[in-house]
Amino acid sequence: MQFLKDAHLNVKHHFEKGGKLEFFYPLWEAQFTGLFTPGEVTRTASHVRDGIDNKRLMITVVLALLPCMGMAMFNTGYQALLAIAHGATPLDQWQTSLYQVLGLSFDFKNPINCIVFGALHYLPILSASMLTGGIIEPLVAMIRKHEINEGFLVTGMLIPLTLPPTIPLWMVVLGTAFGTIFAKEIFGGTGMNFLNPALVSRAFLFFAYPAAMSGDSTWVAADVLNADGFSGATLLAQAAVSGEGALAAASWTDSFLGFVPGSMGETSALACTLGALLLLWTGIGSWRTMAGLLLGTIVMAGFLNVVGSDTNPMFGVPWYWHAVLGGWAFGAVFMATDPVSSAFTSPGKLIYGALIGVLVVLIRVVNPAYPEGMMLAILFMNMFAPLIDHFFVQANIRRREARYAA
Repeated sequence: MQFLKDAHLNVKHHFEKGGKLEFFYPLWEAQFTGLFTPGEVTRTASHVRDGIDNKRLMITVVLALLPCMGMAMFNTGYQALLAIAHGATPLDQWQTSLYQVLGLSFDFKNPINCIVFGALHYLPILSASMLTGGIIEPLVAMIRKHEINEGFLVTGMLIPLTLPPTIPLWMVVLGTAFGTIFAKEIFGGTGMNFLNPALVSRAFLFFAYPAAMSGDSTWVAADVLNADGFSGATLLAQAAVSGEGALAAASWTDSFLGFVPGSMGETSALACTLGALLLLWTGIGSWRTMAGLLLGTIVMAGFLNVVGSDTNPMFGVPWYWHAVLGGWAFGAVFMATDPVSSAFTSPGKLIYGALIGVLVVLIRVVNPAYPEGMMLAILFMNMFAPLIDHFFVQANIRRREARYAA
């Protein structure tokens, strides 16, 4: 370990002397910031400050994501093997061939089989996302001669969790690059973006390649068209057609646990709740944003339940179903609480979260062509978060001026 530190210092000294390789110093530095404490830290007690830094914040969010990542692998395999058990044909992909080479059976009742089959689909997508961002961020830092940080670590893990298991890897690379460049780097990098880069990546893929991001077959890593009595459609898509009738035949418990088709890491509200507990305990996630979002969902869904509709069955879906369907829980815990793109003021966070809750229900109910809604609701409110903070900051200034006017 001391040898690595000495080598790092020697290379750093060479770069600082203005050698020909000075341009590549940020790339070299990036290999060590994840392993060692930076040398430029405060050594004395002259400042009162929080003990957390950007690295600790990112690692804490990664730990909070672990339940969702585990569920992404298990449920992806479970849904595929369950469909195969109902007569679906395994996809003609390298994942299926490698799975068969390992000598494993298509038994959905075996959790090891589910995890392995799901990991063969999830891990390549995760690797493509992390590799793309891991190349773009150092390149941008070298061009701008900025210090490289761990800003993409969480974004690179969020993107795969919002995608279906059948998405081609080249789309993952393209979507990740688009979100990283146009939602983050173009505004100055980590901490400068006003939109959530992971959501921008997913939005780009959804509108650019809708066939790969919607439909019944994309959510299950098997050819469900040949399945007997098995549908690959998400419960939200079914509810958009049949409303409570579709949900009555489903299990709320399975939806809460995550044993339903959907984006790989968004199906389990339980996994998201476990992550929320860690984020709330450490103070990284805002309880005001989460509480406001839940309250907004309850109020808007309850209002539409009372109003009712003879032509739109989604009016009858209660709030507790909205909370376990689609990406509601995942968005409420990991996307809406993004400290960069959300509101900063305490009352602003409540308003910001409540408006997301209202919008997600409205989009799901009023727009039958797009039953999900959580992604668009958060992105829309990302744009208005600075405006919400502006009104509260100005109100505080006026109160202070009035208090000390004399």
